[in-house]
Amino acid sequence: MSRVCEICGKAPRIGNRIVRHGLQKSKGGIGLHTTGITRRRFLPNLQRVRVSEKGGTVRRTVCAACIKSGRVVKA
Repeated sequence: MSRVCEICGKAPRIGNRIVRHGLQKSKGGIGLHTTGITRRRFLPNLQRVRVSEKGGTVRRTVCAACIKSGRVVKA
C-alpha cells in the first residue's frame, strides 16, 4: 500500500530524532548537549475508506485531514 493520500497527495516527511543529555542551565547545569541525531519519518494518518463516486463506491486511501474537512464523501 502506498503511503500517499489519494486526495491531497500528503506523503511521508523526513525529520530528525534528537537525543540531548545534561542538565539545563536554568536548573544549575552546564546546558543540554546533543549526543545523537537519527533520521526518522513522519507518516501521514492514512485510512482506507469507501468513497461514493459517480458510478458507485470505491475504496480509497485517504488522510484523516481530508476526511475531517469533508473533501471525501463516505459511502
